Amino acid sequence: MTHAPERAAGGPVVKSKPWYRQLYVQVLAAIVLGIVLGWRWPDLATSMEPIGTTFITAMKMLIGPIVFLTVIGGISGVSDLKKVGRTGLKALTYFQVGTIVALLTGLVAINVFRLGEGVHANPSALEVSGDAGKYIEAGEHQHWWEFLTGIVPDSFFGAFVEGDILQVIFLAVIFGIALKSVGAVGEPVIAGVNRLTQVVFKVLAFVMKAAPLGAFGAMSYAIGKFGLSTLTSLGSLILLFYVTSILFVVLVLGGVLAAYVRLNIFQLFRYFKEEFFLVLGTSTAEPALPGLMRKLQFMGAERSTVGLVVPTGYSFNLDGAAIYLSLATLYIAQATDTALSLGAQLGLLAVMLLTSKGAAGVAGGGFIALTATLSTVGHVPAAGIMLIFGIDKFMSECRALVNFYGNAVATLVIARWEGGLDLERARLVLTGQIREDVLPPGESAAVPRQDAGAHQDTGGTESAAPLPADGDGAVPVTR
Repeated sequence: MTHAPERAAGGPVVKSKPWYRQLYVQVLAAIVLGIVLGWRWPDLATSMEPIGTTFITAMKMLIGPIVFLTVIGGISGVSDLKKVGRTGLKALTYFQVGTIVALLTGLVAINVFRLGEGVHANPSALEVSGDAGKYIEAGEHQHWWEFLTGIVPDSFFGAFVEGDILQVIFLAVIFGIALKSVGAVGEPVIAGVNRLTQVVFKVLAFVMKAAPLGAFGAMSYAIGKFGLSTLTSLGSLILLFYVTSILFVVLVLGGVLAAYVRLNIFQLFRYFKEEFFLVLGTSTAEPALPGLMRKLQFMGAERSTVGLVVPTGYSFNLDGAAIYLSLATLYIAQATDTALSLGAQLGLLAVMLLTSKGAAGVAGGGFIALTATLSTVGHVPAAGIMLIFGIDKFMSECRALVNFYGNAVATLVIARWEGGLDLERARLVLTGQIREDVLPPGESAAVPRQDAGAHQDTGGTESAAPLPADGDGAVPVTR
């Protein structure tokens, strides 16, 4: 099947990719095949695990360099270093408010429906084994202040080896400020950083071609290992979490986006459809981080804002994890007949606000944060996590998706707040009038560069080179 030529907004006749070459179509097909394989041939499906884990590992391999280079490039392209600090402070403030609202959303949902009542689980009879035991042990030794002390890496390369995004951001901010401070001496280095960014994104384009395989392997393993029957055993809790998360994204995040940024959340869903299926298939938001940064800049968000807010948000702005944390904690309390007053629940919220940050970037972070919360408060037995351990895999996709959209909205809000969002361009992109998969023959146009001092909703020109625009390495058409 071939597509008829179509005309880009205000430009010559162009051709778009055939539907079967669209990444989101390939990933969606891979997810469906993975579910069928896991359902019909579970033993074969579980052997597909290395395919999914290898793809995720390959993506994580690139996240450190991408974050490091884009943060440096963003800072070096800002004319006033005070803007960097102001943007960071606004972002952290927004992240904290968003986390509190997400935590409250989960608390309200589980208090209204009270799904744990009637379970009457005996904590002493719950057998802790396997990975759950490791998470409990890690959570019991997790302290809320570790996310502060852990920002500084033991060595420069240690941050990249461990894949700790916070440590990479710390190094990038220091290097970016230093390069900006030395003036002309640092200009060749900045130019090198921008060129190296192009190379790393080209490597990313190669890796992304394996995304359907990664989604297939991850989904096959999940269904084959845990089985569709796991979904029905605690289906009401899974359903409540999904419905609560969807309402949070549509009403809360969508409301903020519409009221302040004047953009439509449903158009944003369509724009990030490739990243949606990638997150859905791999159960983690990390593979979608580069695409999120690229597309936000293509929409007209200032490069320096995108480079600082998105990576930081991946550790500090975890709306999906916050909803899960409050909902799971109260479910365990209800299921183990642990009475919690309103004051005790608000106290839990304060603890969760800290423990959710303490487990950022850690493998099994959701369970570690949950255990750390229960261990800190002491009222709810930590062994109660075994009640929901079996269904956690089927809740991780939703957590990751909410985290992803939460960071997309946060970046647009901060960009608008800082006067670094070309709102007219953003609307044209979201309505499909400007598309990055359409390139007129013989034409090469880069993402419009933006000035650090751009006025609200206008855009401008930025000294740093733009992020590569297309997952296939192509440069998008710009009108």
